[in-house]
Amino acid sequence: MKFNKDVHSSRRKARKAHFQAPSSERRIIMSSSLSKELREKYNVRSLPVRKDDEVQIVRGRFKGRKGKVTACYRKKFVIHVDKVVRENVNGQSVNVGIHPSSTQIVNLKLDKSRLAILERKNRANNANKG
Repeated sequence: MKFNKDVHSSRRKARKAHFQAPSSERRIIMSSSLSKELREKYNVRSLPVRKDDEVQIVRGRFKGRKGKVTACYRKKFVIHVDKVVRENVNGQSVNVGIHPSSTQIVNLKLDKSRLAILERKNRANNANKG
């Protein structure tokens, strides 16, 4: 049974929609879960990753490493974390792209818009309203 008529159940069309998604949708796709401390503090499970957030890698070859996000590459669905580099053939160090789903946000860069998002997504407030 189909739950949402706006999302296609065909694998082919779902993949097409994913890889042709506009930048605004890619921001939401590039979300990461919050650490246990932040989750308890803000009552929010996940947020889109942003440039100066601090993340910990929880999957893959670089598992366990922490660092600050230096770039969010929406075109390639990856983020670049400082200190997560590999050496190129000619000896130059290159940033390794990591998918945000394999990271966990440890420290947030807070400003007015980010605080507004946290306030809107806060589960405790939403439970009281409804």
